[in-house]
Amino acid sequence: MKKGIVLAFAFLAGFIRGQEPAVSTQKVWTLEECISYALENNITIKQAELEKKSSEVDYMAEKSSRLPNLTASGSQNFTNGNSIDPITSDFVSQQINATSLGLNTQITLFQGNQINNQIEQRKLLVDQFGFYEKEAKNDITLRITESFIQLLFSKENIVIAQNNLITSHKEELQAKARFEAGSIAIKDYTDAQSQTATNKYTLITAKNDYAQQLLTLKQLLELPPEHPLEIDDSEGIDLKLIPNLDDLYKKALEQLPEINASKVNVSVAEKELDIAKGGYLPTLSLIGSIGSGYTSTREFTFTDQLDLNFNQRAGLSLSVPIFNRNRTKAEVENAKIDIEIAELALAQEEKDLYLKIETAWQNATATQAQMQAADVARNAAIESYRLAQKQYELGALSTTDLVISQNTYTNTEQNYLQAKYLSLLYTQLLQFYQGNEIKI
Repeated sequence: MKKGIVLAFAFLAGFIRGQEPAVSTQKVWTLEECISYALENNITIKQAELEKKSSEVDYMAEKSSRLPNLTASGSQNFTNGNSIDPITSDFVSQQINATSLGLNTQITLFQGNQINNQIEQRKLLVDQFGFYEKEAKNDITLRITESFIQLLFSKENIVIAQNNLITSHKEELQAKARFEAGSIAIKDYTDAQSQTATNKYTLITAKNDYAQQLLTLKQLLELPPEHPLEIDDSEGIDLKLIPNLDDLYKKALEQLPEINASKVNVSVAEKELDIAKGGYLPTLSLIGSIGSGYTSTREFTFTDQLDLNFNQRAGLSLSVPIFNRNRTKAEVENAKIDIEIAELALAQEEKDLYLKIETAWQNATATQAQMQAADVARNAAIESYRLAQKQYELGALSTTDLVISQNTYTNTEQNYLQAKYLSLLYTQLLQFYQGNEIKI
């Protein structure tokens, strides 16, 4: 019998080791290292950075609209018969081979202040995309924090499942020995077998949950699935004090990028209204050109004619809008509507933020209280389970009652574990809303 028990424990130890990840000297990632790595490599963040760079390019291009343009032109024409010489403007009746060359420039002096407003609007858009970039980084930071804490929970859950499996297997062997000795009924023995199988199932499920969470973290870090990843669970958990709700909301309004991006969006819409109103005002432009040409109707050489025909021109162009089928009026009205839409979007963003903050605050408060209550229940359940094991060893307790005691203990352990890591998650979330660094 003793030899059978030893072999059974050897088999059980081999099963548990087979379920555990292989021990290696691979890098162990802390939460801070995961966040830092993701901020440099995550695809979503890189896309946000590129969108910001694109807005900066548009801003530089808009600033250049203040500058004059410059274009070069040239043409070569052959004419036969009665025609006007394109160079001398004389009426001739012969073949003409003519060359025209020129440079043209134009600069807008006034356009209802639209150019300045468009440049300012582009600058606002650069700021807005900068906030979008920060928002993407914040989102990845929170997702990694959640995934990391879930992994910590899963690792501890595996330990609980392993301990339960070892204990239940020991109790199954004791039940088998008693059944063979005729001191217990077969139902007590099968109850012990069922509990061992249930705990084995729970262990496999816990390990699978850990593997799934590990895959999620790898995805956020942009690591390939085959890349080894192990998180650091050696640091103690420091639960922060829960801040005042009103102070927390005020700080979040000041520093969260999604709120600032919505505020900038209102300013962008206001600039669009200024640009639309500029359509009512006249446009004044300065234009100039230089040119020369050659014609075969004259006896001078090509070079001499380019010198003789050289000409310059400068002038002002004024365009006054009188009636454009109410297009400008419609643009102004739409711009006013867009301002109201942007203001409503800002109000909705602030409302959503308050909901997130108060939910996190309430959950943080509740989970800390739940953790304290679960700790008391866990300690009591541990003591009750120890007493139940002693009674079972002495034959004073049935297998069914022992299984109930173990399940009660397991439930209190899991309740405590869940409350602890939820409390950690929500307190870290509150730290984030205050603008503090997330650190376990």
